[in-house]
Amino acid sequence: MAGMFELFAEADASFRFRLTAPDGTVMALSRSFPDKRAAIAGIAAVREYAGMGFITEIPAPKQAPTQAAAQAQAPAALPNRSRLSSAARTFGGRAARRKRQVLVRWRQSLRPRVVTNIPAW
Repeated sequence: MAGMFELFAEADASFRFRLTAPDGTVMALSRSFPDKRAAIAGIAAVREYAGMGFITEIPAPKQAPTQAAAQAQAPAALPNRSRLSSAARTFGGRAARRKRQVLVRWRQSLRPRVVTNIPAW
């Protein structure tokens, strides 16, 4: 079952929307829009971009030297996998490798072929 967008008016006559999960959990809350038409356009934008969006990790701000020393024994962080499509993350990079293979084969197909051994009939 899909989530639901709930459009509502604020006390200051502006509009907002929230995305709720089927169980009623609020998943996202929008910014304030000046009118209903702008809020509906915002919902359309979220529908369009959410499924295709990249997941980008935003690094934490630099810590003071005293805090860095206290956390020096923390396990190493996972490599930054930002800017990968969701398919590439889901399939462990297989989609990205497949894409590279397809591009290499396509480029090879564009090269002119020279046939050297032509049998004489």
